Amino acid sequence: MIPTAAARRVWALVPAAGRGERFASADSTGADATAPGAASLGAASPGAAAPGAAAPGATSRLPKQYAPLLGSRVIDWSLRALLGEPRIEKIVVVVAADDTRWSDVAAELGSDRVLTAIGGASRQDSVRSGLDRLHGLAAPEDWVLVHDAARPCLHHSDVADLIDALAAGGCGAVLAAPIVDTVKRERDGEVGETVDRQGLWRALTPQVFGCAALERALDDAVGKGLTVTDEAQAMERMGCRPRLVRGSPLNIKVTQAADLALAERILRSAETCSMRIGQGFDVHAFGEGDHVMLGGVRIGHERGVIAHSDGDVVIHALCDALLGALGEGDIGRHFPDSDPRYRGADSRVFLRTVAGMLRAAGLKLVNADVTVLAEAPRIAAHRTAMAATLAADLGVPARCINIKATTTERMGFIGRGEGLAAQAAVLLDGA
Repeated sequence: MIPTAAARRVWALVPAAGRGERFASADSTGADATAPGAASLGAASPGAAAPGAAAPGATSRLPKQYAPLLGSRVIDWSLRALLGEPRIEKIVVVVAADDTRWSDVAAELGSDRVLTAIGGASRQDSVRSGLDRLHGLAAPEDWVLVHDAARPCLHHSDVADLIDALAAGGCGAVLAAPIVDTVKRERDGEVGETVDRQGLWRALTPQVFGCAALERALDDAVGKGLTVTDEAQAMERMGCRPRLVRGSPLNIKVTQAADLALAERILRSAETCSMRIGQGFDVHAFGEGDHVMLGGVRIGHERGVIAHSDGDVVIHALCDALLGALGEGDIGRHFPDSDPRYRGADSRVFLRTVAGMLRAAGLKLVNADVTVLAEAPRIAAHRTAMAATLAADLGVPARCINIKATTTERMGFIGRGEGLAAQAAVLLDGA
């Protein structure tokens, strides 16, 4: 029996073995992809070449996935939205056998969530190799999300919406955008006819299907000598009707050098307002126990809290504030209390995951202000340790974290000693 959609884990696969026959490096066109002011998320200093980029004027052609883009590479941007989604277990990047650039990218990422596989002559061969790499890790019924290495403008919210859509059931889902332009069919260089655009969508990536089902679909296509242009086409041949999930039409694919300029404008527009503010709140009732966890610090108390995880209201409120500033929902969406993996979990795991999402979005914490609301325990002696712990997980100086406490003057459930709460406010800015 196939597990429910929520019980099926999600993996990601990024085919990046293409040679870019239609693509000429921006360097060969004279475009300066790393001009002053181009520094961006995780970028080098203005005017510096992107890591792994060819020197200006180089005659060698870069595969499009390694072309410089706003101080990084196209593939760096394409991976960020995937790395920022905590529900993705691992990401397999499929590269060409003679690829000499990927090892540098992988080293810079420094993530144990990123794996490597060797691709084939075509996209579908590379996707099949990536699926082989997941053998022994993913269950046959798990989901695998396939995203183009040359789509750098993917937004985190589109990834989340795609995975959320799986809860409705079905054989898979495809990120897509409805066609809004009038469509003409060409005949001998002239307009042959106008095509009715009603119901027509542009297929984007990611696309997500069951691991074993996608393997069978690709194998069947190869066995019949057919070439498919995306995973959905292979699955459609097998009778699958994937759900269409509306995504941003700005999720473009870099195919020609001119596309880099458009991608740069899209990414820059997303950064026009890089400052973000978020707020969060969490509350737990007291229950059996001899301590509470606050800000990652164990504090002795005559009672514990009733919670699915360790019930750290400080970290939960802080995660909610950070996720709010990111526009990524709340802690319940990313770490639901219905998931047995989080039973008794150390809440610092949640905070570190959210910190990774900040980095993936190219944002940094400017400051966080946290207020604990409780009659007891008193936290004055623990504030320094709490700030240091939170700062370490978020990768910021301890001075960026302020911890304070107040009571409710013995009013309400907190005043009666029935529980405790915390609220947090954060300010984020571009990294």
